[in-house]
Amino acid sequence: MRNYSCIIIDDEEIARDLLENFIGRIPHVELLGKYGNPLEAISSIRVETVDLVFLDIQMPSMTGIEFLKTLSRTPAIIFTTAYDQYALEGYQLSVIDYLLKPFSFTRFMQAVNKATELIELKDNAKSEIIAKIPSTSQTPLEYLLINADHKLHRIYFKDILYIQSMKEYVSYVTDQGKVMAWGSLKSLEEKLPSADFMRIHKSYIVAKNRVNSLNGNQLELGDIILPIGGSYRDDVLEKLFDKPKG
Repeated sequence: MRNYSCIIIDDEEIARDLLENFIGRIPHVELLGKYGNPLEAISSIRVETVDLVFLDIQMPSMTGIEFLKTLSRTPAIIFTTAYDQYALEGYQLSVIDYLLKPFSFTRFMQAVNKATELIELKDNAKSEIIAKIPSTSQTPLEYLLINADHKLHRIYFKDILYIQSMKEYVSYVTDQGKVMAWGSLKSLEEKLPSADFMRIHKSYIVAKNRVNSLNGNQLELGDIILPIGGSYRDDVLEKLFDKPKG
């Protein structure tokens, strides 16, 4: 396991000191700096290689959410806040975890472990091999090769239920379980056979033959329910349910 660099952004000194204390207990996490407002931290993020940011939300000069939206390269983010109403927005911004003050060291460690696992996943995926390889047999088996969790996974098209985008990562949901790897749906669309898969949302690709029914703006795959994006609805109706556009 490599060392992970981090910074703290919080306008409360007592909160910064507590986080510094918690971070100091973890040998593989290195604190590069702590800042009272986001504007002080911008140069650090631009100059330093920061893996992880512990980010408060409610701050006078700029909120943590506003700051996060300004970043072109986003490190792993863990929100640390006394307010719980921002959890949904944090999820939409792909924040790793949401620590509600006051939190224990145990809860802090859970968030750090989640963040470092995802960072390690991204590190491993830099050498990701992703390809469609037909077998030489009479009935070819097509699959993706995915580098994740220090393993090379063979994921057969026939086993995929759907694929979900999670910002810089994608989650392959199959009959056997889930595999998460670095990547994008855009690149996957070019590799998956269009006869078998289609984009139904900015965050989802679905296996056509796994769709059981349409319920409003949702597709049902057995017990799994997936949303249909507004711009994809006409294509879904046409290609999955033979309803002409318009």
